[in-house]
Amino acid sequence: MDSNRFRAAYEKLQSLDERMTYKVRMKPGTSRMTAEQLEDRCRDLANYTIEIKEVVNELFKAIAGRDEPS
Repeated sequence: MDSNRFRAAYEKLQSLDERMTYKVRMKPGTSRMTAEQLEDRCRDLANYTIEIKEVVNELFKAIAGRDEPS
């Protein structure tokens, strides 16, 4: 396992969580949204999904890789 790559992927995941999770989580009491709000939420969710896919891809590469000798 490539521990440096794994650590970098973990840091990306933490950054994504801090930047985006609050945008895609439903807020209590949210029942009706305008079309514009729905579009914004869909865009945020699409960006979140793409970034998650990239992080998972990096994690797989880190797990399959080997540490580079120092």
